[in-house]
Amino acid sequence: MSLTKVIRDIRSRQRFKINRPDKPTAVWIGKDLLDGKTIATLTVIFQTGGCRWGNCAMCGYVYDSAQKPPLHDDLIKQFENAFLRCRDEDLIVKIFTSGSFLDDCEIGAETRQEMLSRLGEDSRVKKVIAETRPEYITQETLSRSRASLGKRFEVAIGLETSNDVIRNDCINKGFSFSDFIRASNAARLEGVTVKAYLLLKPAFLSEGAAINDMIRSINDTAPYAETISINLCNVQRGTLVDEMFERGDYRPPWLWSAVEVLRTGKESNPDTVIISDPVAAGSARGPHNCGKCDRDVAEAIRVFSLTQDTGVFNNLDCECKELWRKVVELEDFTFGAPIV
Repeated sequence: MSLTKVIRDIRSRQRFKINRPDKPTAVWIGKDLLDGKTIATLTVIFQTGGCRWGNCAMCGYVYDSAQKPPLHDDLIKQFENAFLRCRDEDLIVKIFTSGSFLDDCEIGAETRQEMLSRLGEDSRVKKVIAETRPEYITQETLSRSRASLGKRFEVAIGLETSNDVIRNDCINKGFSFSDFIRASNAARLEGVTVKAYLLLKPAFLSEGAAINDMIRSINDTAPYAETISINLCNVQRGTLVDEMFERGDYRPPWLWSAVEVLRTGKESNPDTVIISDPVAAGSARGPHNCGKCDRDVAEAIRVFSLTQDTGVFNNLDCECKELWRKVVELEDFTFGAPIV
Protein backbone atom coordinates (compact mmCIF):
# COMPACT_ATOMS: atom_id res chain seq x y z
CA MET A 1 0.00 0.00 0.00
CA SER A 2 1.39 3.42 -0.96
CA LEU A 3 1.97 6.15 1.61
CA THR A 4 -0.54 8.35 -0.23
CA LYS A 5 -3.24 5.67 0.10
CA VAL A 6 -2.52 5.23 3.82
CA ILE A 7 -2.77 9.01 4.42
CA ARG A 8 -5.98 9.31 2.40
CA ASP A 9 -7.50 6.42 4.33
CA ILE A 10 -6.70 8.17 7.63
CA ARG A 11 -8.21 11.43 6.38
CA SER A 12 -11.39 9.74 5.15
CA ARG A 13 -12.19 8.94 8.78
CA GLN A 14 -11.78 12.49 10.10
CA ARG A 15 -14.32 15.25 10.68
CA PHE A 16 -13.79 18.62 9.04
CA LYS A 17 -14.47 21.95 10.70
CA ILE A 18 -17.23 24.19 9.36
CA ASN A 19 -16.17 27.84 9.43
CA ARG A 20 -17.67 31.06 8.16
CA PRO A 21 -16.38 31.74 4.62
CA ASP A 22 -15.64 35.41 5.40
CA LYS A 23 -13.35 34.64 8.37
CA PRO A 24 -9.69 33.60 8.00
CA THR A 25 -8.63 30.37 9.68
CA ALA A 26 -6.23 32.22 11.98
CA VAL A 27 -4.60 35.63 12.46
CA TRP A 28 -1.90 36.65 14.92
CA ILE A 29 0.75 39.27 15.59
CA GLY A 30 4.34 38.18 16.16
CA LYS A 31 7.94 39.22 15.54
CA ASP A 32 10.46 38.52 12.79
CA LEU A 33 13.73 39.79 11.37
CA LEU A 34 14.04 42.37 8.59
CA ASP A 35 17.50 43.59 7.60
CA GLY A 36 18.88 42.36 10.91
CA LYS A 37 16.28 44.19 13.02
CA THR A 38 13.20 42.95 14.85
CA ILE A 39 9.90 43.92 13.23
CA ALA A 40 6.24 43.13 13.92
CA THR A 41 4.57 40.52 11.74
CA LEU A 42 0.96 39.94 10.84
CA THR A 43 0.40 36.28 10.01
CA VAL A 44 -2.80 35.35 8.18
CA ILE A 45 -3.99 31.85 7.35
CA PHE A 46 -6.71 32.24 4.74
CA GLN A 47 -9.51 29.72 4.61
CA THR A 48 -9.43 28.35 1.07
CA GLY A 49 -10.45 25.15 -0.68
CA GLY A 50 -7.20 23.66 0.60
CA CYS A 51 -3.93 22.32 -0.71
CA ARG A 52 -4.24 20.51 -4.04
CA TRP A 53 -1.60 17.98 -2.95
CA GLY A 54 -2.86 17.43 0.59
CA ASN A 55 -1.04 14.13 1.20
CA CYS A 56 1.78 14.99 3.60
CA ALA A 57 2.27 12.61 6.53
CA MET A 58 2.44 15.26 9.27
CA CYS A 59 0.00 17.93 8.02
CA GLY A 60 -3.37 18.39 9.71
CA TYR A 61 -4.07 21.80 8.18
CA VAL A 62 -6.23 20.14 5.55
CA TYR A 63 -9.00 19.98 8.15
CA ASP A 64 -9.11 23.78 8.33
CA SER A 65 -9.99 24.04 4.63
CA ALA A 66 -13.39 25.29 3.50
CA GLN A 67 -15.80 22.55 2.46
CA LYS A 68 -16.92 24.82 -0.37
CA PRO A 69 -14.21 26.97 -2.02
CA PRO A 70 -14.78 30.60 -0.96
CA LEU A 71 -15.70 33.18 -3.57
CA HIS A 72 -13.66 36.29 -4.40
CA ASP A 73 -15.80 38.45 -2.08
CA ASP A 74 -15.40 35.94 0.78
CA LEU A 75 -11.62 35.99 0.46
CA ILE A 76 -11.48 39.78 0.34
CA LYS A 77 -13.61 39.89 3.50
CA GLN A 78 -11.15 37.46 5.11
CA PHE A 79 -8.36 39.82 4.10
CA GLU A 80 -10.18 42.84 5.56
CA ASN A 81 -11.02 41.00 8.79
CA ALA A 82 -7.37 40.01 9.19
CA PHE A 83 -6.23 43.60 8.90
CA LEU A 84 -8.45 44.66 11.76
CA ARG A 85 -5.65 43.19 13.91
CA CYS A 86 -3.05 45.55 12.46
CA ARG A 87 -1.37 48.13 14.63
CA ASP A 88 -0.02 51.48 13.50
CA GLU A 89 3.55 50.31 13.03
CA ASP A 90 5.81 48.89 10.35
CA LEU A 91 5.32 45.20 9.76
CA ILE A 92 5.85 42.14 7.61
CA VAL A 93 2.75 40.36 6.34
CA LYS A 94 2.92 36.58 6.13
CA ILE A 95 0.29 34.88 3.98
CA PHE A 96 -0.60 31.22 4.40
CA THR A 97 -3.47 29.24 2.89
CA SER A 98 -2.62 25.79 4.29
CA GLY A 99 -1.62 25.24 0.68
CA SER A 100 -0.28 27.62 -1.98
CA PHE A 101 -1.02 31.32 -2.31
CA LEU A 102 0.18 31.22 -5.92
CA ASP A 103 -2.16 28.37 -6.89
CA ASP A 104 -5.02 29.87 -8.93
CA CYS A 105 -7.32 27.08 -7.69
CA GLU A 106 -6.89 28.28 -4.09
CA ILE A 107 -6.59 32.03 -4.60
CA GLY A 108 -7.77 33.21 -8.01
CA ALA A 109 -5.43 35.49 -9.95
CA GLU A 110 -7.82 38.45 -9.66
CA THR A 111 -8.20 37.96 -5.90
CA ARG A 112 -4.46 37.57 -5.39
CA GLN A 113 -3.69 40.72 -7.37
CA GLU A 114 -6.24 42.74 -5.39
CA MET A 115 -4.79 41.56 -2.08
CA LEU A 116 -1.25 42.37 -3.16
CA SER A 117 -2.29 45.78 -4.53
CA ARG A 118 -3.88 46.67 -1.19
CA LEU A 119 -0.76 45.57 0.65
CA GLY A 120 1.32 47.64 -1.73
CA GLU A 121 -0.75 50.73 -0.94
CA ASP A 122 -0.36 50.29 2.83
CA SER A 123 2.73 52.22 3.92
CA ARG A 124 3.04 50.12 7.10
CA VAL A 125 3.76 46.96 5.10
CA LYS A 126 7.47 46.65 4.39
CA LYS A 127 7.55 43.10 3.06
CA VAL A 128 5.14 40.31 2.11
CA ILE A 129 5.92 36.60 2.51
CA ALA A 130 3.61 34.08 0.83
CA GLU A 131 3.73 30.31 1.21
CA THR A 132 3.49 28.17 -1.92
CA ARG A 133 4.55 24.85 -3.37
CA PRO A 134 7.30 25.14 -6.01
CA GLU A 135 5.15 24.02 -8.96
CA TYR A 136 3.19 27.28 -8.79
CA ILE A 137 6.28 29.48 -8.87
CA THR A 138 6.74 30.76 -12.41
CA GLN A 139 8.35 33.94 -13.69
CA GLU A 140 5.00 35.03 -15.15
CA THR A 141 3.13 34.63 -11.85
CA LEU A 142 5.91 36.29 -9.86
CA SER A 143 6.18 39.17 -12.32
CA ARG A 144 2.46 39.93 -12.01
CA SER A 145 2.59 39.59 -8.23
CA ARG A 146 5.56 41.91 -7.87
CA ALA A 147 3.97 44.49 -10.17
CA SER A 148 0.81 44.50 -8.04
CA LEU A 149 2.70 44.66 -4.74
CA GLY A 150 5.44 47.11 -5.66
CA LYS A 151 7.59 46.24 -2.64
CA ARG A 152 9.63 43.38 -1.21
CA PHE A 153 8.15 39.96 -1.89
CA GLU A 154 9.29 36.57 -0.65
CA VAL A 155 8.04 33.08 -1.47
CA ALA A 156 8.14 30.49 1.33
CA ILE A 157 8.47 26.87 0.24
CA GLY A 158 7.93 23.81 2.43
CA LEU A 159 10.98 21.96 1.18
CA GLU A 160 11.26 19.93 4.45
CA THR A 161 14.59 18.28 3.50
CA SER A 162 17.11 18.30 0.67
CA ASN A 163 17.02 14.49 0.66
CA ASP A 164 14.57 13.25 -1.99
CA VAL A 165 14.26 9.81 -0.40
CA ILE A 166 13.27 11.23 2.99
CA ARG A 167 10.89 13.76 1.41
CA ASN A 168 9.21 11.01 -0.60
CA ASP A 169 9.25 8.05 1.81
CA CYS A 170 8.88 9.80 5.19
CA ILE A 171 6.87 12.93 4.33
CA ASN A 172 5.19 12.16 0.97
CA LYS A 173 5.69 15.72 -0.23
CA GLY A 174 5.25 15.13 -3.94
CA PHE A 175 8.14 17.13 -5.39
CA SER A 176 11.93 16.95 -5.64
CA PHE A 177 14.88 19.07 -4.55
CA SER A 178 15.44 19.94 -8.21
CA ASP A 179 11.89 21.37 -8.31
CA PHE A 180 12.84 23.61 -5.38
CA ILE A 181 16.03 24.75 -7.13
CA ARG A 182 14.08 25.58 -10.31
CA ALA A 183 11.55 27.62 -8.32
CA SER A 184 14.33 29.42 -6.44
CA ASN A 185 16.08 30.35 -9.66
CA ALA A 186 12.81 31.63 -11.16
CA ALA A 187 12.21 33.75 -8.06
CA ARG A 188 15.64 35.31 -8.19
CA LEU A 189 15.23 36.23 -11.84
CA GLU A 190 12.18 38.26 -10.79
CA GLY A 191 13.83 39.88 -7.77
CA VAL A 192 11.87 37.73 -5.32
CA THR A 193 13.61 36.25 -2.28
CA VAL A 194 13.16 32.70 -1.04
CA LYS A 195 12.42 31.24 2.38
CA ALA A 196 12.74 27.47 2.84
CA TYR A 197 10.97 25.51 5.54
CA LEU A 198 12.81 22.40 6.73
CA LEU A 199 11.29 19.73 8.98
CA LEU A 200 13.18 18.32 11.95
CA LYS A 201 12.31 14.67 12.57
CA PRO A 202 9.60 13.50 10.19
CA ALA A 203 8.13 10.03 10.68
CA PHE A 204 10.43 6.98 10.47
CA LEU A 205 13.69 8.82 11.31
CA SER A 206 15.70 8.31 14.48
CA GLU A 207 16.78 11.36 16.48
CA GLY A 208 20.36 11.14 15.23
CA ALA A 209 19.34 10.63 11.60
CA ALA A 210 16.97 13.60 11.87
CA ILE A 211 19.73 15.87 13.19
CA ASN A 212 22.13 14.81 10.45
CA ASP A 213 19.47 15.30 7.79
CA MET A 214 18.75 18.85 8.99
CA ILE A 215 22.40 19.87 9.06
CA ARG A 216 22.93 18.50 5.54
CA SER A 217 19.72 20.12 4.36
CA ILE A 218 20.70 23.54 5.71
CA ASN A 219 24.02 23.34 3.88
CA ASP A 220 22.35 22.13 0.66
CA THR A 221 19.58 24.74 0.80
CA ALA A 222 21.53 27.83 1.84
CA PRO A 223 22.73 28.67 -1.72
CA TYR A 224 19.09 28.91 -2.85
CA ALA A 225 17.34 30.59 0.10
CA GLU A 226 17.96 33.81 1.98
CA THR A 227 16.10 32.47 5.01
CA ILE A 228 15.79 28.92 6.34
CA SER A 229 13.13 28.13 8.94
CA ILE A 230 13.47 24.90 10.90
CA ASN A 231 10.05 23.52 11.75
CA LEU A 232 10.15 21.14 14.71
CA CYS A 233 7.65 18.40 13.91
CA ASN A 234 4.61 18.35 16.18
CA VAL A 235 1.78 15.83 16.26
CA GLN A 236 -1.32 17.16 14.51
CA ARG A 237 -4.64 15.35 14.78
CA GLY A 238 -5.80 13.15 11.92
CA THR A 239 -2.35 12.52 10.43
CA LEU A 240 -0.11 9.52 9.92
CA VAL A 241 2.24 10.98 12.53
CA ASP A 242 -0.72 11.15 14.93
CA GLU A 243 -1.52 7.47 14.46
CA MET A 244 2.14 6.54 14.99
CA PHE A 245 2.30 8.73 18.11
CA GLU A 246 -0.80 7.09 19.60
CA ARG A 247 0.81 3.65 19.08
CA GLY A 248 4.06 4.77 20.72
CA ASP A 249 5.94 4.63 17.42
CA TYR A 250 6.80 8.32 17.18
CA ARG A 251 8.24 10.93 19.54
CA PRO A 252 8.55 14.60 18.51
CA PRO A 253 12.11 15.92 18.39
CA TRP A 254 14.06 16.87 21.47
CA LEU A 255 14.62 20.59 21.90
CA TRP A 256 18.30 19.76 22.36
CA SER A 257 18.26 18.46 18.77
CA ALA A 258 16.94 21.80 17.56
CA VAL A 259 19.71 23.62 19.44
CA GLU A 260 22.32 21.38 17.83
CA VAL A 261 20.87 21.93 14.36
CA LEU A 262 20.54 25.70 14.72
CA ARG A 263 24.02 26.17 16.19
CA THR A 264 25.78 23.97 13.65
CA GLY A 265 23.75 25.29 10.72
CA LYS A 266 24.43 28.93 11.59
CA GLU A 267 28.13 28.38 12.16
CA SER A 268 28.42 26.75 8.73
CA ASN A 269 26.24 29.37 6.98
CA PRO A 270 26.79 32.71 8.77
CA ASP A 271 25.22 34.77 5.96
CA THR A 272 21.94 32.82 5.95
CA VAL A 273 19.14 33.80 8.32
CA ILE A 274 18.20 30.59 10.18
CA ILE A 275 15.15 30.66 12.43
CA SER A 276 12.79 28.37 14.32
CA ASP A 277 9.53 28.75 16.20
CA PRO A 278 9.09 25.72 18.50
CA VAL A 279 5.31 25.33 18.27
CA ALA A 280 3.79 23.39 21.19
CA ALA A 281 7.20 23.20 22.89
CA GLY A 282 7.14 21.35 26.19
CA SER A 283 3.98 19.35 25.43
CA ALA A 284 3.91 15.62 24.70
CA ARG A 285 2.75 16.33 21.14
CA GLY A 286 5.35 19.03 20.55
CA PRO A 287 9.14 19.22 20.70
CA HIS A 288 10.26 18.66 24.27
CA ASN A 289 13.04 17.58 26.61
CA CYS A 290 12.37 16.41 30.17
CA GLY A 291 9.84 19.05 31.20
CA LYS A 292 12.13 20.91 33.59
CA CYS A 293 14.19 22.75 30.97
CA ASP A 294 11.68 22.98 28.10
CA ARG A 295 10.67 26.58 28.69
CA ASP A 296 14.24 27.87 28.93
CA VAL A 297 15.45 25.98 25.85
CA ALA A 298 12.42 26.99 23.76
CA GLU A 299 12.89 30.62 24.76
CA ALA A 300 16.59 30.45 23.79
CA ILE A 301 15.55 29.15 20.37
CA ARG A 302 13.16 32.09 19.96
CA VAL A 303 15.82 34.58 21.05
CA PHE A 304 18.32 33.06 18.64
CA SER A 305 15.80 33.42 15.81
CA LEU A 306 15.60 37.18 16.42
CA THR A 307 19.30 37.77 17.08
CA GLN A 308 21.12 35.07 15.07
CA ASP A 309 23.48 34.83 18.05
CA THR A 310 24.42 31.22 18.84
CA GLY A 311 25.85 32.45 22.14
CA VAL A 312 22.34 32.28 23.63
CA PHE A 313 22.76 28.49 23.72
CA ASN A 314 26.05 28.49 25.64
CA ASN A 315 24.68 28.44 29.20
CA LEU A 316 21.83 26.00 28.59
CA ASP A 317 22.11 22.77 30.51
CA CYS A 318 20.00 20.14 32.23
CA GLU A 319 20.48 16.63 33.57
CA CYS A 320 18.39 15.34 30.64
CA LYS A 321 21.02 16.44 28.14
CA GLU A 322 23.04 13.28 28.76
CA LEU A 323 19.92 11.16 28.17
CA TRP A 324 19.38 13.01 24.88
CA ARG A 325 22.96 12.21 23.86
CA LYS A 326 22.33 8.50 24.55
CA VAL A 327 19.12 8.61 22.49
CA VAL A 328 21.02 10.12 19.57
CA GLU A 329 23.71 7.45 19.94
CA LEU A 330 21.46 4.40 20.32
CA GLU A 331 18.14 5.02 18.61
CA ASP A 332 19.32 3.81 15.21
CA PHE A 333 19.62 0.35 16.77
CA THR A 334 15.87 0.38 17.44
CA PHE A 335 15.19 1.23 13.75
CA GLY A 336 13.87 4.66 14.72
CA ALA A 337 11.46 3.47 17.42
CA PRO A 338 11.58 5.90 20.39
CA ILE A 339 13.77 4.85 23.33
CA VAL A 340 12.04 7.25 25.74
